Amino acid sequence: MGDFASEWAIEVEDLTVAYADDPVLWDVDVKVPRAKKMAIVGPNGAGKSTLIKAILGLVPAVAGEVRVFGQALRRPRGEIAYVPQRASLAWDFPTDVEDFVTMGTYGQLGWWRRPGPAQREAARRALIQVGMQDLLTRPIAELSGGQQQRILLARALVQEAPILILDEPFQGVDAPTERAIVGVLNQLAAAGKTVLAVHHDLQTVAEYFDWVALLNVRLINAGQVARVFNEENLRVTFGGRVGVLAERPAAARV
Repeated sequence: MGDFASEWAIEVEDLTVAYADDPVLWDVDVKVPRAKKMAIVGPNGAGKSTLIKAILGLVPAVAGEVRVFGQALRRPRGEIAYVPQRASLAWDFPTDVEDFVTMGTYGQLGWWRRPGPAQREAARRALIQVGMQDLLTRPIAELSGGQQQRILLARALVQEAPILILDEPFQGVDAPTERAIVGVLNQLAAAGKTVLAVHHDLQTVAEYFDWVALLNVRLINAGQVARVFNEENLRVTFGGRVGVLAERPAAARV
């Protein structure tokens, strides 16, 4: 599975991805440290979701390499759990919350084994972790947006992967759900796991994350939030159209 002694959970080197000859990512180099929470930040069309899909092997690269714990993989297996954008799923699928979360164990079981008591217990523990234990038998079609996001996270948690990648986990959720998700991500990092998330709210980057990658087709800068997340880098990333840090209280600036 690679070198778990390495300080880097993920290393992206010289990555270029293009759709119909139009580069979406261009020569991107970025490293994701182990046991940290790292945000990917940039404007619409910057290639943020494409970057995580390239790491996952879901989109092909024109050039470059992705290493997970030091090992080049065409498609990571048990190393990474993925939380896609909520809007990308069909929520009218006829299943309930417990079965939906239990689906996260399928990769460990293989195609021919059915989930048993151990898998269902893992699903229930994950639902407790995200505050959804009271909705075990609720059809997923009846869930609110925030509840949907929580069970997506629970489905990833049961995989017990050392890396969790999330695509816009806070998009369109209520405040209690956002707090619950932040709490889970903090717990994961404290337990030595790595979190990488596409994030859109510049106001909360410094509060929620340790590291940040600023992306606009090319990598603008990456590193610890206190060093990288500043007005100058944000202006380059967003084309001079930001004033978020200037609007925050001085004590909250980085």
